Amino acid sequence: MTQASRTRPEDSAPRAFLDVRDLKVHFPTDDGLVKSVDGLSFQLEKGRTLGIVGESGSGKSVTSLAIMGLHRAARQQRARVRMSGEIWLGGKELISADPDEVRRLRGRDMAMIFQDPLSALHPYYTVGQQIVEAYRVHHDVDRKTARKRAVEMLDRVGIPQPNKRVDDHPHQFSGGMRQRAMIAMALVNNPELLIADEPTTALDVTVQAQILDLIRDLQREFGSAVVIITHDLGVVAELADDILVMYGGRCVERGPADRVFDAPQHPYTWGLLGSMPRIDRDQTDRLIPVKGSPPSLINVPSGCAFHPRCPYADVPKGGVTRTEVPELREAGDRHFSACHLAPEDRTRIWTEEIAPKL
Repeated sequence: MTQASRTRPEDSAPRAFLDVRDLKVHFPTDDGLVKSVDGLSFQLEKGRTLGIVGESGSGKSVTSLAIMGLHRAARQQRARVRMSGEIWLGGKELISADPDEVRRLRGRDMAMIFQDPLSALHPYYTVGQQIVEAYRVHHDVDRKTARKRAVEMLDRVGIPQPNKRVDDHPHQFSGGMRQRAMIAMALVNNPELLIADEPTTALDVTVQAQILDLIRDLQREFGSAVVIITHDLGVVAELADDILVMYGGRCVERGPADRVFDAPQHPYTWGLLGSMPRIDRDQTDRLIPVKGSPPSLINVPSGCAFHPRCPYADVPKGGVTRTEVPELREAGDRHFSACHLAPEDRTRIWTEEIAPKL
């Protein structure tokens, strides 16, 4: 791909540090085309945190791997991956960029904390060796200097006795300590974008709180843009400035966190809020599950993908929920929703039926 082919007209210049436009990631299979991400757009500025939430299979992790350029490796290995759209990072368009350029950005300008640190860390090498390697790839320094940097980062993320633990292998760390080591590795080059994919999965609640506090503190220190990917609204309530709700590979709601929590505009978001445990509920109160199962991404329902599970699918007249895909429309200041319900119906249902039960 030539440099000229990656040049965009002036009116297409990115508006934010991370600018994702109409991203599509499809996987052809023997059973059909899996539309894991099907037209996703969002922006993120430095110093802010975006929480991407949704059930398993909604396209959250596929989105993060696309931003990191990790689907490109699969394409180079002749795996069947189809990607289109644009991903702008600091003025650079990544999907059409040269693979070597994306590789140079990965780890230096953008980094990722993976869901399972035990799988992401190499079992043969010490934690320190892996952090040293991540640092030396992008800096022309000797091993002694890089090791000092690794010890500093382990200390910064709260690992005790970092001078000794730097020589331990991943299996010698607890789950919470491994996650801290992963964060140290991700931040060793001071990346401007940090993606955390389910960073607190399989950790007990005390360690979860510590990890979330650590990510918040480090973001303030480094000024990074942060994307938190999770199915847990409690996590994004702690960290996110903005929330993007995904369903069936698409964005169904996006907006400032306080507006999404206080006045959500999509029935799927109502369902997620109703299924979230709260400490101010009586123990006798039951959670309100979202009925049904997530859709197959091979056979996504026609119209609004959520309509088979939506209690209000028949409210709009003419059966549009089953025939027309709803557009993402503004529902307030920087607050968008893809729902066929009229704004007055959404307000009435939320205030009279949903909110009193939460």
